Amino acid sequence: MPKISSPVLKAKFWQSNQQIFYSIALLIIIPATVILNTVLFTNAFKQTIDQSLYTKAIGISQAINVGVIDKLQSPEDLKQFVNEYNKLLFSDQEDEIKSFDIFYPESDGEFKIIASLDPKLINSTTKRTIYLLSWSRDWPTAQLISEPTGQANQFKRYWLVVAPLKDVTGQKQALLSMQVSVGITDDLTKNVLVRSYWVLIATILIIVLLLLANSRLFEYTILYNKIKEVDAMKDEFLSMASHELKTPITVIQGYASLILEDKSGQLVVNDKARECLEMMNTSTLRLKALIEDLLNVSRIEQDRLKIELQPIDIWPIVEETVKELQLQANDKNLKLTAEKSQLLPPLMLDKDRFKQVLVNLIGNSVKYTLKGSVEVLAEVKNNETLILRIQDTGIGMSAKEREHLFEKFYRVTNDQTASISGTGLGLWITKQIVELMKGTILVDSIENVGTQVSLEFPITKK
Repeated sequence: MPKISSPVLKAKFWQSNQQIFYSIALLIIIPATVILNTVLFTNAFKQTIDQSLYTKAIGISQAINVGVIDKLQSPEDLKQFVNEYNKLLFSDQEDEIKSFDIFYPESDGEFKIIASLDPKLINSTTKRTIYLLSWSRDWPTAQLISEPTGQANQFKRYWLVVAPLKDVTGQKQALLSMQVSVGITDDLTKNVLVRSYWVLIATILIIVLLLLANSRLFEYTILYNKIKEVDAMKDEFLSMASHELKTPITVIQGYASLILEDKSGQLVVNDKARECLEMMNTSTLRLKALIEDLLNVSRIEQDRLKIELQPIDIWPIVEETVKELQLQANDKNLKLTAEKSQLLPPLMLDKDRFKQVLVNLIGNSVKYTLKGSVEVLAEVKNNETLILRIQDTGIGMSAKEREHLFEKFYRVTNDQTASISGTGLGLWITKQIVELMKGTILVDSIENVGTQVSLEFPITKK
């Protein structure tokens, strides 16, 4: 037995378990997508708020410049302004403004505080890169800074805003430094994030519960794969067994016919032996038909049934089939006829398969008609469709029985059909062949009145 390589085994394993892998992927991807979406949204929200506060802080510095434009030469006036500005604007926002200082530039890049919310800092000097940058660029500068709050892993964020203060001539005279808290925004963002994460957790939980609740899908997938595998094995077995059985059945039937039809007189067969041979011949013909049906089922299900469409004149085939089945009709005293109402156009059909369909349908009508007639009628409808009707005065069937008529192995079972042999495959095979030839098959039947089977095929436009 040939050894199957590891890549082949892996490929088969993947193909047979695709649905399981797909379900697991959904279980991972959906929650991950929700988490990623929430994180991206909250980060974008936080950045938008920070940018808004940055713009607000710059705006405050420009407003202060307007308020001190005529006081920049007087440190005392600036001190008074800071105190008044603090009382008017920041009295109810003590946590929002941490520092509010005005500097004069000194030598060596240092700046001296001449007005501040904290009197202890006045006259002290400092040297910071952001101060030098804002002064040299002559433009407001802001930097986001964080300071520990005293609690573990907790920080308070501020916008450090530095802006040159200019006099009425537009010349910079002093430097403003403020630390504007973003605590309110951080608290708001934190609340939004907390709610978002709770919603996220709830969403993920619901998704996981839904997927777990549908975990039976995994079992169904495995079962479905096993059924497909068993079905494929069944088709392969039927195909192989039918082929293997066909040869010995043909041999048995051939020898039985040879003995029965012996004209040389060399084979002496008494009446009892002849009766046995005839029964053998009949049984082998029935078994041969069953094997052929099984082979056709296997070919159709494996998409191996060859259909070669070509333009054919159907009426000679209809007359030939009626003539072949005439003996069976005569044995039951049935009237079997075929009529056409007009000249029939050629159809794109497979000649052999069309003959198989006719033999099956007309043969069924003869088989299930106890008295009366079987008629084959043909007509053209609107120059687009050719309709072939096979109608009989047979035992008919109920509406419920018609619903299952084209199912595999289904047979109408009642007292009238008990003695009629059949496999229950003929009509299923017939329907598949008709549809492969681009046609449709319809059945209308009334119990104890009769049945009409209609075949409709499109007329090929020239």
